Amino acid sequence: MTAINVETAPRPRTGAPRRQSGTLAGRLTGGLLVKLLIAVIIIAEIYPMFWILTNSFKTKSEIVDEPLWSLPGGLQWHNYVDAWTTGSLGHYALNSLIVTVPSLILILLLGAAAGFALEVMVWKGRNAVLFLIVGGMMVPLQMVLLPLFTIYFNLNISDSYLPLIITYVGHGLPLTVFMMATYFRAVPRELFEALAIEGGGPFRAFFSIGLPLIRNGLFTIGLLQFFSVWNDLLIALTFNVDSKLSTIQVGLLHFSDEYGSVDYGPLFAAISITVFGTLAVYLILNQQVMRGLTAGSVKG
Repeated sequence: MTAINVETAPRPRTGAPRRQSGTLAGRLTGGLLVKLLIAVIIIAEIYPMFWILTNSFKTKSEIVDEPLWSLPGGLQWHNYVDAWTTGSLGHYALNSLIVTVPSLILILLLGAAAGFALEVMVWKGRNAVLFLIVGGMMVPLQMVLLPLFTIYFNLNISDSYLPLIITYVGHGLPLTVFMMATYFRAVPRELFEALAIEGGGPFRAFFSIGLPLIRNGLFTIGLLQFFSVWNDLLIALTFNVDSKLSTIQVGLLHFSDEYGSVDYGPLFAAISITVFGTLAVYLILNQQVMRGLTAGSVKG
């Protein structure tokens, strides 16, 4: 009989399955942590809006005495009526529109024209000018509020919408010019050269070729600037001398009586109208915004 050498018999490999199981366990753990992190972020983003919305339907006693996570005992729709009428939310919204629309038109018109001149037209020093304009984004807004207030006061234009419009335009132009130059960079130069051969001037090139081809970017920048101006509190609070000229964000600070007591129901209703109104606008125009954000990333 032949003896079998036990020491030289092949041994089953057990290391590989252990490594595979360890790798699989690591992937499952990593995937679970990612999902948990996403869930925490979603809750942190959604719950404050849910809390504001539910409080807008509560009475003042429910808001003060009940826990934060409690639901309203009934739908107090009169909070929205009081916010719009007694709280003058409609008047503040009109003031915001009066300030936002002219500011937006000037920002887009001047920004698009400057972007076209800096990117499409050829002249000496354009890169230095673009660098200076982009440098304007590095200046903190808080540093220029006091000098601007002094200038507006000496010009006797404090009791008007002009200080807000001028400040919003100056604050929004650097980013707009930079983005518009990026969008114009993606437009094929052959189109402008063909128009120049036919005798077209810069104004025709700007309005006939430039603006139609960057309309998605123009729309996106316009929407971003609209949200920036509409949701601003710092500038509006600094230059609003007359309370009758208060914008909607400043108007939310006026939801209190002569003794300083805040009527929380109408206040939360006003906040809900402001927040969910702008959110609805973004959700409706979301696809257009996404196309505009990627329009300047690929040339041609």
